[in-house]
Amino acid sequence: MVELKKIRRGKKEYFYLVHSHREGKSVKKKQAYLGDAIPKDLDEKKKKFMQEFYKEKFIGDIDKIKENFAVEYKNLPKTAKEKSKENFAVKFTYNTQRIEGSTLTLKETANLLERGITPNSRPLNDVKEAEAHKKVFFEMLDYEKDLNLQIVLKWHKELMNETKSDIAGKIRNHKVAISQSKFKPPMHIEIDILLKEFFEWYNQNKFNLHPVELAALVHLKFVTIHPFADGNGRISRLMMNFILKRHKFPLLDIQYSKRTSYYNALERSQTKKEDNIFVQWFFRRYLDEHKSYI
Repeated sequence: MVELKKIRRGKKEYFYLVHSHREGKSVKKKQAYLGDAIPKDLDEKKKKFMQEFYKEKFIGDIDKIKENFAVEYKNLPKTAKEKSKENFAVKFTYNTQRIEGSTLTLKETANLLERGITPNSRPLNDVKEAEAHKKVFFEMLDYEKDLNLQIVLKWHKELMNETKSDIAGKIRNHKVAISQSKFKPPMHIEIDILLKEFFEWYNQNKFNLHPVELAALVHLKFVTIHPFADGNGRISRLMMNFILKRHKFPLLDIQYSKRTSYYNALERSQTKKEDNIFVQWFFRRYLDEHKSYI
């Protein structure tokens, strides 16, 4: 919680933003001087103050993760590196598909993608989409150019073509709603402009933001635009990992078991229009997922 604190010195008053936080058994305070009057853009200054606080709190450990991961990965034999990619592809495919309603278990996903064993009594679409997702995931890993609309449309087409060919690789031209969410996606007539603005924002900020923050914001902003009739979450999570891969950070698998906090962070960011809510959640999830490297 950020508090506005007033301090009187003589006849003058001065204002500060103060945030108390616990470190171990002690409580510490971070503060920022505002001046001798409350600024008109106080809410914006509070938001920026907390963004800086969380960056200071998390970025050091996140950079340690990258450094230690790089050392470990460099020393792995080639076969071990390939096996690591395969294992991640299976778990990532299972979780990202399960979040979107797939009925396949982790074991069934592994048997399907590693051994070609099709599970009995499961919807054929779940099987086809799992196979397509793994294929697109490896294409994403091998893609060497920068993020752009053409490659995103290609990934979406390949992901959905076997199950929903009428919407595969196509920007939606109709209204959509998200089940059990308070957030209402933009109208279809807004999407072209929003996508143009998204890629302009990306190109302007890709060298200014920390890569893990950039990955979080790419995910949040793209899924908020919701440009496809289906598959927005899966494509956004692929884009997120593309950013992490491009900057040599370990990838992130958002687990199905963590879906409630994930949904809540997304929805709160979208409805309140506060990116920092999701970015904070993302930092915490990333640190928890890769704490072995700290």
